[in-house]
Amino acid sequence: MGNIVETKNTPIPYNIVRDKINELNLTNKVGKATIREIVRLINEIEKASGKKFVRMEMGVPGLDPVKIGIDAEIAALKRGVASKYPMIDGIPELKHEMARFIKNFINIDVDEQGCIPSVGSMQGGMAAFLITNRCFKQKDTVLFIDPGFPVQKQQLKVLGMNYETFDVYNYRGDKLREKLESYLKKGNISTILYSNPNNPSWICFTEKELQTIGELATKYEITVVEDLAYFAMDFRKDLSKPGEPPYQPSVANYTDNWLMLVSSSKIFSYAGQRIGCIVISNKLYKKRFPDLKRYFNSDEFGYAMLYGAIYALSSGVCHSTQFGLAAILKAVNDGEFNFVENIKEYGEKAKIMKKLFTNNGFKIVYDKDEDKPLADGFYFTISYPGLSGEELIEELLYYGISAISLAITGSEHVEGLRACVSQVLRNQFDDLEYRLKQFNEHHPIK
Repeated sequence: MGNIVETKNTPIPYNIVRDKINELNLTNKVGKATIREIVRLINEIEKASGKKFVRMEMGVPGLDPVKIGIDAEIAALKRGVASKYPMIDGIPELKHEMARFIKNFINIDVDEQGCIPSVGSMQGGMAAFLITNRCFKQKDTVLFIDPGFPVQKQQLKVLGMNYETFDVYNYRGDKLREKLESYLKKGNISTILYSNPNNPSWICFTEKELQTIGELATKYEITVVEDLAYFAMDFRKDLSKPGEPPYQPSVANYTDNWLMLVSSSKIFSYAGQRIGCIVISNKLYKKRFPDLKRYFNSDEFGYAMLYGAIYALSSGVCHSTQFGLAAILKAVNDGEFNFVENIKEYGEKAKIMKKLFTNNGFKIVYDKDEDKPLADGFYFTISYPGLSGEELIEELLYYGISAISLAITGSEHVEGLRACVSQVLRNQFDDLEYRLKQFNEHHPIK
């Protein structure tokens, strides 16, 4: 396809794109590049061309951080907390407010003991793997319900741990049970991990599907790691009122074998402060697994998590940042700050952007939750007839549009891309539409 683009007048000159791809050793590899490699490539092309991309490759917040947290951090620093190590299990204020948050927005009771701050959900996931994949000697494999966040698989590779995966696209609703059980009955699966809402597809599991996952986790004594990086961001229903239904859906309603990764990065635009929370069910926290003694000083799940995994990984989370997140959570819990209303901008932008793409020949890859249209949110997925995902991601570079391949997320839809709306400004919509029309003209659909 490159020869076609070479003869066209594209928004980004052909030679600049080709030179930068070659310089960064991505020749014939752009479609398989990691998110960070794509970020670096786009930065280099923008610098060389002087042209701004419509950047959809990286899931970073596009809103200002919540001021409540910043003010609380500043106050904490002025009190001198920077000179003091925080307790590994977190400051009492944060643990208290996180437990309240889980009750208010999921309607699940959890002890403050089980709310442990982590250096973002990335560290939370790493800590979870260190524990859940060692509870039983014979269970040494994590099962990803994909598509999913590619770096979690990279973490397992770094740890030398095994994983299996399947794309849930064709196994929604009643079909999920048989597919899931086909993996679990082999006896090697220790952990099930998924995100909900999902990165990258933005699918949201239904209550029926969560019940299936929960029942099977109990049956096979498996821990479910529920990645809630996009907490309450299914904007099809109002999940914003503390203590009032509807609540954020969770597998916690259907099993005791769960832990959650709660992130502050997207819902509070607090990504730069690297803080989240591991939330462990009351029963799982106290549960004993003799095989944990192979690696840790205690066979109690929660104790091993705290003084085995978290202590070894970071010895706690930045002291002042904990006060910042605690203050945000308190304002949310008290009904003084509606965090969902604050982030609805993502859904509104997604609705507009999806229309711009579909008006110009693109298809939405993941488009339904069982029989319901998919929500508009932080991400959406696209494909273009006649082009593979690897071809499409490279072709779009010449039009100043960036995304990442679904192939690196565990999706079987290798012709598709993930687009993130957060970094795209509304004043770029006209330019995006122009570039998509030009792309469509240069790539006629047969």
